[in-house]
Amino acid sequence: MAYTTINKSTDHFITHLYSGNDSTNNQTSLGMTPDLVWVKSRNTGSPTQHYWVDKVRGDKKYISSNATTAEQTDGNTFDLVSGGFNLAGGNGWTNVSGRTYCAWNWKANGQGSSNTDGSINTTYTSVNTTAGFSISKYTGTGSNASIGHGLSAIPHMAIFKRTDTSGFNWFVYHRSLGAGQFSILDTTGAAQSSTSIWQNTTPTSSLITLGGDGGVNASGGTYICYAFAEKKGYSKISSYSGNGSNDGSFIFTGFKPAFVMIKSTDTEGWYIIDNKRTGFNEANYALIAQDTSAEETGTNRINFLSNGFKATTSNSAVNTSGQTYFYMAFAEHPLVSSNGIPAVAR
Repeated sequence: MAYTTINKSTDHFITHLYSGNDSTNNQTSLGMTPDLVWVKSRNTGSPTQHYWVDKVRGDKKYISSNATTAEQTDGNTFDLVSGGFNLAGGNGWTNVSGRTYCAWNWKANGQGSSNTDGSINTTYTSVNTTAGFSISKYTGTGSNASIGHGLSAIPHMAIFKRTDTSGFNWFVYHRSLGAGQFSILDTTGAAQSSTSIWQNTTPTSSLITLGGDGGVNASGGTYICYAFAEKKGYSKISSYSGNGSNDGSFIFTGFKPAFVMIKSTDTEGWYIIDNKRTGFNEANYALIAQDTSAEETGTNRINFLSNGFKATTSNSAVNTSGQTYFYMAFAEHPLVSSNGIPAVAR
């Protein structure tokens, strides 16, 4: 059976580490041109917030997953360019001397164009169908509606943020919660039930259905949506049940993970572990999506294995007995056959 590697330069996800310098600090050796970059300082906590910039909303325009604030424009340079991103100036969230940073990068397809599949025509939708990732910007109507995501596959996770005004949470759809529930990326809160977010309607291969809640569809409100469809051998978006043991359950992904973000359906944070920061096995170095704190070190939560990951603690962040955890994971070296079957490391 023939296998092909998903091309990192066009279709991949990558974690990139760098140090700040208060000046010009171009990061253009990533091996890919990202359309979404999510940055967090590793060694300093508050006020170093999470910093999300994407090509659809435009360079220097950022939102923070630890806050409900509106989109802001960076007075310093943060531009997405061929091979990575360019920095200039001493923005404390992305480029201060003496601080180290982690940047998670996803490739879509530039700024994109309007998608007219839904009742709302998106302003822009940027799509990478191979990697199952799209970014959509749209304006809400205040009534039940739908947007096209462009993936030609059912999205299994989607993250929404209102960008024109402050005070609105980050809403998350995840297949394991179903369309009758949602989670909030900027809090540790438990999953909640509502019909006013997704209208209790599962996304299709072309549409995401929206209710009239102001967090996803207020009249005149502007929004960004990051949608992810699972791709065999490259990404896994699913859930597992904790067993409360230091010998936790093995979670099969079909690849060696490069990135895993885990959230309990109960009141725990969004823990992120990747393969670039020291300690991805045995002593996980974790960053937390809703928290401005420095990187957590020295607490072993999960081990990355050749074809999945395994909880190595009874810590409530990843492995309370009987608790459901949902996650999103991306591969270290994605390798997929012509019929979509992943090649598993030996």
